[in-house]
Amino acid sequence: MAKDLWEQSAAAKDCLANLSKAMGEDLEALLWNTDEAELARSDRCQPAILAASLLAAVFLGERGVVPSAAAGFSLGEFPAMYMAGVLSLADTARVVRDRGKIMQRVCEAIASRSHAVGTAGVGTKPGMAAVIGLAPEIVEQIVGQCGDVYGANFNSSRQTVVSGTAAGLVKAVAAFKEAGARRVLSLAVAGPYHSPLMQEAADEFASVITRVDFHDPSIPFFSNVTGARAVSGAEIKRNAVLHLVRPVRWTAEEDALAALMALDS
Repeated sequence: MAKDLWEQSAAAKDCLANLSKAMGEDLEALLWNTDEAELARSDRCQPAILAASLLAAVFLGERGVVPSAAAGFSLGEFPAMYMAGVLSLADTARVVRDRGKIMQRVCEAIASRSHAVGTAGVGTKPGMAAVIGLAPEIVEQIVGQCGDVYGANFNSSRQTVVSGTAAGLVKAVAAFKEAGARRVLSLAVAGPYHSPLMQEAADEFASVITRVDFHDPSIPFFSNVTGARAVSGAEIKRNAVLHLVRPVRWTAEEDALAALMALDS
C-alpha cells in the first residue's frame, strides 16, 4: 500500500518515518509485507490505513494540492483530524495505535463470549456485512426486528453495512434477502464495528485519550457520528469515543460537504 507514493515523495518518506517512530512500529513492513489475514486485525489495519492515507495527503501537498475541508470514512477520520490540525502527527499515530489495540482485544473477547454461548449450526464470530440493493430505511427497519444487529455504515442510498453478533447476522441476512437485497456480503473485519457491541472498547478508549489535546480544526471538519460539521476540538474528542459505538453517517456527511462546496462556488 502506498509504496509508489513513498518512492516518489520526500515528504511521504519523512511522514512514514515520523509515524513509525511515534508508533514504535515498522510501518514499511506493515504496508508492504503483510498478508490479508493479518490486515483483517484491528491492531494491524488501523495503523496501515492511517499511514496510507497520510502518505497520499502529503504526496498531494508536496504538489500544491491542499484541502479546504476534511472528512474521513471510519478510521479515515483520524488522518482527517491531522490534516485539519486537530491532532499532531505524533498524537494521531499514538491514538490510532492504541485504538486498534483496544478494538482488537475487545473483538477477541466478544468472539470468545459468543463462542461460549454459540448456537449449533451458526457461526460464533460477530462481524459486519454489506447490504446492497435496499434503501437504508428498510435496512434499519429489519435490523430493529432482529436483535443484536445494527446499522453501522450508511454508505449510499443502495448500500448499508450492518454489524452484529453471528446469530443476529444470520437472522438479518435471511430477512434482507427476503426483502429483495441484491447481495449481502460478509466483510473481512475483526468485529462488529460502529455498533453498541463495541461499548467496552469505547469506555477504554475514552480513558486513553483523556490527556490528548484535540484542537479546534483549522479548516472545516466533518464528523461521521453526526454527519455534520464539528467546530471544536472538544466536540471532535467526544465524537471520537462515540465513533466506536455509533454508525458512520457518510451520506449525510457527503450532503454537508456538498452544501459547503456550493457556498464556496
